[in-house]
Amino acid sequence: MKLDRFYPIFEDASWLRRMLPLGIKLVQLRAKDLSAQAALEEVTAARDLCALHGTQLIVNDHWQAAIDAKCSYVHLGQEDLDIADVSALRRHNIRIGISTHDKAELDRALSFDADYIALGPVYPTILKKMKWHQQGLDRVTEWKRLIGERPLIAIGGMTIERAALAFAAGADVVSVVTDITLNAEPEAQTRTWIEATR
Repeated sequence: MKLDRFYPIFEDASWLRRMLPLGIKLVQLRAKDLSAQAALEEVTAARDLCALHGTQLIVNDHWQAAIDAKCSYVHLGQEDLDIADVSALRRHNIRIGISTHDKAELDRALSFDADYIALGPVYPTILKKMKWHQQGLDRVTEWKRLIGERPLIAIGGMTIERAALAFAAGADVVSVVTDITLNAEPEAQTRTWIEATR
């Protein structure tokens, strides 16, 4: 399985309308606090936009909406694993990426045969409060050794300069959120990311 090296995360389909035409090939929809119907509508809109632009969509959390909308990928946090019907996802040929923050979580993700593993936060992040301190680049190298050919996504506090270090440490993909969404010129920053990671 091959994933693009640049993996931005956006909170709703309106971001995808703006950003996918720039050439993004891998994207996550992380839409929070939606009803089941609203989630399905948002996921369906994102699916259609990604199909239009030849982009791989990964749906965060909303696994039932991903099944209903016939998506091909979901991303699950550790808490999501407690409630998601992983067997149903597999029956619908939906691939699964899983977040990890420590060795126990990595072991759990591998027990689910995750299609990719995300490690974070590699650097300090302002995106959300977390009980884990920054993982650092040595942990990136360790995780890649442990998971082998499975893609490793580095996330947390990523900038273009830090991404280069994460790749050098063993990450296959770098995920970015606020370096784009909080940038004064997000389109320009996205173009810079694409150029730096292709």
